[in-house]
Amino acid sequence: MSKAQIAAVCLGVKVPKGEFVTPAEARRMSAENYEGAEIRGALHVVRDGDVVLELGAGIGLVGAVIARNRAVQQVYAFEANPDLLRACRWLYRLNRLRQRITLRNEVMVSAPQRPATLPFYRDKAFRSSSLLKSGDPHSVIDVPTADFDAFCKTFRPDVLVADIEGGELELLRHADLSSFRAVVIEFHGNRYGRVGLDACKAILLAAGFVKVSEKSTNRVWTMERRDAN
Repeated sequence: MSKAQIAAVCLGVKVPKGEFVTPAEARRMSAENYEGAEIRGALHVVRDGDVVLELGAGIGLVGAVIARNRAVQQVYAFEANPDLLRACRWLYRLNRLRQRITLRNEVMVSAPQRPATLPFYRDKAFRSSSLLKSGDPHSVIDVPTADFDAFCKTFRPDVLVADIEGGELELLRHADLSSFRAVVIEFHGNRYGRVGLDACKAILLAAGFVKVSEKSTNRVWTMERRDAN
């Protein structure tokens, strides 16, 4: 691993070359623009000693930047697409973060009737893969699920970072968010429309979170509890 070729360095995190990192994306990583809104929001709200729940780890960069730049207790990273697990582990290992990030190939479910697995629609462009079918997917696989409420009761996460390509609506509909001090979430209105987008935002606001405007965009909101100190 010490001889791995480096495609980019983002906020101290080395990103190895690989099939999921194009030259254009490598340039964006080095410029701190790749998932930039999520990263800036996360670094704004995550504190030393926090437990972070990351849903939608992707290639591992966001969670790695958090773990590299904050003395977190642990990042629990969930990624539904098994194709990305090797890239995640490779990046974590290269940056010596394997002790601070726990990676799981599961889908978080907050609904009371949780199935053992859920269909996951893989797209040739991995960033378009989703729990929600859109167009003609490259393939469909069954991914094991995890109980959101049970996880939160056991590990008491402080911050939720979520980029799950439309799955956020169903998660938020049933989720108990009481353990979280802050949320950084990317909305995917193209997946569920204006009504679904408004529902996501209303749920978060009703749960006591306030948008941090200077660390938010139209698609990515950084939110903290009103009583956060």
